[in-house]
Amino acid sequence: MSGCCGHDAKFDGVSDDYKRRLWIVIALNATMFVVEMTAGHYAKSQALQADALDFLGDALTYGISLAVIGASVRARTNAALAKGVSLLLMGLWVFGSTVYRVFYVGVPEAEIMGIIGALALATNLASVLLLVSYKDGDANVRSVWLCSRNDAIGNVAVMFAALGVWGTASGWPDLIVAAIMATLFLSSAFQIVRQALAERREVGEHQHAYRG
Repeated sequence: MSGCCGHDAKFDGVSDDYKRRLWIVIALNATMFVVEMTAGHYAKSQALQADALDFLGDALTYGISLAVIGASVRARTNAALAKGVSLLLMGLWVFGSTVYRVFYVGVPEAEIMGIIGALALATNLASVLLLVSYKDGDANVRSVWLCSRNDAIGNVAVMFAALGVWGTASGWPDLIVAAIMATLFLSSAFQIVRQALAERREVGEHQHAYRG
């Protein structure tokens, strides 16, 4: 949505249609957090629990995104920075817990992983389709898109992990996928933070030039 009538201003979320879509995505993410965290605990799957944590983080950060729509650039970039930091913390948590689980003896339940992974994938594909028209907005809007995209990728990875666990009767595929998802969290965190800081710096430069 960047560029409108020849201008380079990025879409900032001020749209009733965008807000409605975001509310739907928030509800989907909150529901799947409960479903996937419960299933992940029962199935002893680190990958499922990592993905569930991502659902929770998304639901909370999408709420923040709604709250700052139409606010100042500083408020919106602050929200984006908060989301970037939360993704960073989630990535570090998943990395740490995955390392811990390397020494845990136990094989996840591949069947539960596969079923819940498929349900989560369907949920996230619906979210991606709802938000794809707004993927090129400002840091706040783009962070929502990146989170939804990461979820869909993570769900595909969980299903591959389930297949690997089933085929090898080992928990290593689950741990490997959890580590990959942690890397994705960290990569997105850096993208969001970098764009938010760039937008804040650009506004500061414009204000300085205007005053000059």
